[in-house]
Amino acid sequence: MSFFSRVFRSSRKKSDYKPPSSSQQPEPPEEDIQCVNVLIVGAGSRGECYSRYAVYFPKRMKVVGVADPRSCTRDDFKKTHNIDDDKIFEDWRDAAAREKFADAVVIATPDRVHKDPAVAFARKQYHIFLEKPMAVTPEDCSEIVSVCKENGVMLTVGHVMRYHPVSREIKALVESGVIGDVVHIQHLEPVGDWHFAHSYVRGNWRKEEESTFSLLAKSCHDIDLICFWTGKKRCVKVSSFGTLSHFTKENKPKGASSRCMDCSVEEKCPFSAKKIYLKRAEQGSFMWPVSVVCSNGVYDIESLTEALKTGPYGRCVYECDNDVVSNQVVNMEFEGGMTAAFTMMAFTHALGVRTTTIYGSKCQPHCFV
Repeated sequence: MSFFSRVFRSSRKKSDYKPPSSSQQPEPPEEDIQCVNVLIVGAGSRGECYSRYAVYFPKRMKVVGVADPRSCTRDDFKKTHNIDDDKIFEDWRDAAAREKFADAVVIATPDRVHKDPAVAFARKQYHIFLEKPMAVTPEDCSEIVSVCKENGVMLTVGHVMRYHPVSREIKALVESGVIGDVVHIQHLEPVGDWHFAHSYVRGNWRKEEESTFSLLAKSCHDIDLICFWTGKKRCVKVSSFGTLSHFTKENKPKGASSRCMDCSVEEKCPFSAKKIYLKRAEQGSFMWPVSVVCSNGVYDIESLTEALKTGPYGRCVYECDNDVVSNQVVNMEFEGGMTAAFTMMAFTHALGVRTTTIYGSKCQPHCFV
């Protein structure tokens, strides 16, 4: 197992199943693990999350540089990781123009800004952890892979769900043959109503032209999981369709305002910005999603209130410029006739509590929640 893969894999429990095809290698001794110096490009919620590995496991990873357009974020990283001033950048291009000063780079920029930094840092021979999705077009993905191969660079895409204990246990059960040959996989991702409103109606992933379509932005994890569980079987047929439901001007309640902070029907609206953000802050929580609204780095009620009065996250969900679908189904057929059906659904109380049912030839379906 490579040093880069060791650094970024998730913790996992040991499985009782040990299928013969398993390629997992034993954990190396702590003293043999090399500390990886990392540059963070894009220090938003996801980039900051990955950087915490260096805080929890300082012998394995050290953040030595950061590139982000927000000064408050750069200041936070400098303080947390003790980064030298000459390795703090407003633009990732300035970091890429420097001589190589880290072993690897974590690229967690917006979806449409994945290809250019990935190609630039690969040419500098940085090993790359690239947040999902890899890119928003097949051509960009191919270029990233090609440049990484040309420069001997290890490329890891952030499909971290593969390393979740439940995902690995499903993989082990399938490979053990306990349910026979897999005939069908049924998989559901409940995005969560307020989460969808936050990210895909008001937020950064609301418009396809500015990001990508919601299935790729949100559920590429799930499509990847299905392919992970099926092993070497190739998908040969796909059908898919989805719609933008409810979050449209036609569904705006009578008497509703264009912003939640001065809306007469806000108390009855499940997507109220007051409920999603202000209520959490009043209870003392300024973590995600509230932290996204406080983009200036000031975490108090006054700043949050002002942001909701004037910023994108205080808009009525029925008057946003969103165009990505809120529900979608994907049907897949794999070699040998095995099938899979995936559903992405915004309108759920549960958030991210995926449900998977796998049907096998031994007539013993296994359901995982």
